[in-house]
Amino acid sequence: MAELTRVAFLALLALVGIQRLAELRVSRRNRRRLLARGARLAPDPSYRWMVALHAAVLGGAGAEVWFLRRPFLPALAVAMGILFLAANALRWWVIRTLGDRWNVEVLDARGMPPVTAGPYRFIRHPNYTAVFVEMVALPLLHTAWLTALLGGLAHLAVLRARVRAEDAVLLADPGYRSLLGATPRFFPRILPAAGAGKEAPTAAGEGK
Repeated sequence: MAELTRVAFLALLALVGIQRLAELRVSRRNRRRLLARGARLAPDPSYRWMVALHAAVLGGAGAEVWFLRRPFLPALAVAMGILFLAANALRWWVIRTLGDRWNVEVLDARGMPPVTAGPYRFIRHPNYTAVFVEMVALPLLHTAWLTALLGGLAHLAVLRARVRAEDAVLLADPGYRSLLGATPRFFPRILPAAGAGKEAPTAAGEGK
């Protein structure tokens, strides 16, 4: 039984890896279209670290479970499975909402209207919230706590740099800043913000 769950976990990691490769292909296609429409690739030194980190979490989780014989705990697996599925549902909501605007790199797309539908009604960076939860929950499906801990800490550092680079581009646009500047970055507000219920400001221009 223990070996069966380990094999199943490795198969899941492989499927997630294949999914990531497919998403990179979609991202490259969208990037070409956006560049053709006038978008510009923004400097983002954290991108290569993010790609490496995702690969390290997948490989590290598999190695930890297989070589350190991490146990399969059903209660923990159920809880982490729910988080994993919820994170993937949020990621696919993001991809569906952005359509051909979805990209894994930072692009300066001023001149295109900001996306305010879907999860962007509640937070500005839903994809990063989803990916962080997914990358912590996935190793814990089979009690790979060391990978979850180290990967989570590394992810926080990489995300800090990534969000700084992305916000520098987004918030430089008056239209985006007017529509989404006051929206929380990662988690929706529980209580309404001060002034809620007043008429929303009109965009000063077009942004990403």
